[in-house]
Amino acid sequence: MLCLSIDTPPASRLHCIHATIAPLYATSVLYGSSMIRLENVSWRRGKKQNTQVLSDLSFSIPQGGFRWLLGPSGAGKSSLLSLLHLETLPTEGRMLLLGKPVSKAEKRAHFVRLRQRIGMVHQDYKLIPGLSVADNVALPLRLQKRPEDEIQDEIHAILKWVGLGERLNAPAASLSGGEQQRTAIARAIIHRPGLILADEPTNALEESQAHRLLDMFAELSDMGTTMVVATHNEALIRRLERPALYLERGRLVQDEGATV
Repeated sequence: MLCLSIDTPPASRLHCIHATIAPLYATSVLYGSSMIRLENVSWRRGKKQNTQVLSDLSFSIPQGGFRWLLGPSGAGKSSLLSLLHLETLPTEGRMLLLGKPVSKAEKRAHFVRLRQRIGMVHQDYKLIPGLSVADNVALPLRLQKRPEDEIQDEIHAILKWVGLGERLNAPAASLSGGEQQRTAIARAIIHRPGLILADEPTNALEESQAHRLLDMFAELSDMGTTMVVATHNEALIRRLERPALYLERGRLVQDEGATV
């Protein structure tokens, strides 16, 4: 059963998280411990790929690394997260994700396997309105063909943690903005991904819920999950002092995690 209940003591929660995510890293990783590596990556959109969105990005993030993704509106933060979530592929440059190569030459099955190890919290939630909260959250586990009794245990535990234990059968279409956000977060982390990407994950949350989410993100990072979190919330950045990637007009202008 998932061990992220709000009632679980911090020490026990850390031990349980370590035990559950450790198997994710049993396979070898290229470039030592780098879980994300971009080398001169650019992305252009449009049928003729004539609209430059991201330009000449180079950075790496190690296993367990946490990076804030910062920059003004229109800087390319959401586009970079889409790239890391394999919703699109680089137009130029070289990218490794979870230690594996990402290019148009790879077969579809390669990308399916990679995406099963990624959790994504979209800014617009991307829930399926006709499904219940529980069925939305269960999707990653059902794609992995996990046993249904195990899925139900996981759903109850994670929904209790995000404060939706009494709403598991509610239609997603009936949820408030904050409830939709918490459902999306639960779906992103329920399968214990090796990489979590989050686009403004605390926008619709109350302050106490945002702090709880941030504390859990920090714990997951400490236990080996790689995190990239886009935000405009300066209070959150001050609460969790971790390196940041600064984007401006699709270019990386500062990488606080860079090593000399």
